Amino acid sequence: MAVDPDDINRRVAAESRFVETIRSEVAKVIVGQRYLIDRLLIALLCDGHILIEGVPGLAKTLSVHTLANSIGASFVRIQFTPDLLPADVTGTQIYSPQDSQFHTRKGPIFANIILADEVNRAPAKVQSALLEAMQERQCSIGGETFLLPQPFMVLATQNPIESEGTYPLPEAQLDRFMLKAVVDYPTRQEERQILERFETGMAGHDVRQVVSVDELLVARTAVQQVNLNDALRDYVVHLIQASRNPKVYRLDSLAPLISFGASPRATIYLAQAAKAHAFISGRGYVTPDDVKAVARDVLRHRVILTYEAEAEELTTDDIVNRILEGVAVP
Repeated sequence: MAVDPDDINRRVAAESRFVETIRSEVAKVIVGQRYLIDRLLIALLCDGHILIEGVPGLAKTLSVHTLANSIGASFVRIQFTPDLLPADVTGTQIYSPQDSQFHTRKGPIFANIILADEVNRAPAKVQSALLEAMQERQCSIGGETFLLPQPFMVLATQNPIESEGTYPLPEAQLDRFMLKAVVDYPTRQEERQILERFETGMAGHDVRQVVSVDELLVARTAVQQVNLNDALRDYVVHLIQASRNPKVYRLDSLAPLISFGASPRATIYLAQAAKAHAFISGRGYVTPDDVKAVARDVLRHRVILTYEAEAEELTTDDIVNRILEGVAVP
């Protein structure tokens, strides 16, 4: 059944009004970081997870906590350390001498928003404890399966400047993150504003709830209805295919630089993220700029570079930029 584009635009305009309200409320605590807040919203609207990379002190944790408060979602921060055990994340069964039975004690993962702080500091067995939760939205404890609350989103942070005592995330887990956001330093004006807030005692503002979890879940259905025409669907597929077979797109110089291209999951996530980007912009249709805006976030942790690329000090962002420049825009 065909859907009237005007109806979609009207619905998106109505359903997306809360986006600016959330931005304004978060701005009472967080200076700048518009890019990070928008990527968090995109992941929430698409029922995805996000990996956040940035040096210490950029308000990554505070941004996530502030967003959770603004939507009235339950929030848990788990500090990943080398001595962390899987049961510390998922939960375990406790024996009760009173009734001689085992009782399930759920772990901190049973919340709407999970912040896995410095996720690469925990060993692989702890990281893998997140896999079932992230993909299946469920958790197994002692042979019993429990559904996780909705919405459920894992936000993991990692520090790019320290490698000692870390365990790099395996590709299988990286692929489960819808987006990888790279957070940069604030601008000079933003840093001046941060300083003034702390000097005047305005840095501890309490964030109020401005949207309910139910409203957010309703908005997800509106995101799915955002129009992505056939030409843009082909464009999304071409971008992913170019990461695997660059020579087909006359990007011969990229062939020796890419070891593995993006997975089919990237195709799905790129289309969904482009729809959500259009939604938070108040539009009921996707444009090529929406696809380009989220392409780096979707692809930067999925494209695996060769030793030759590393020798040339190229990053995945450099490769994705060349793909975006080389693939024709509809």
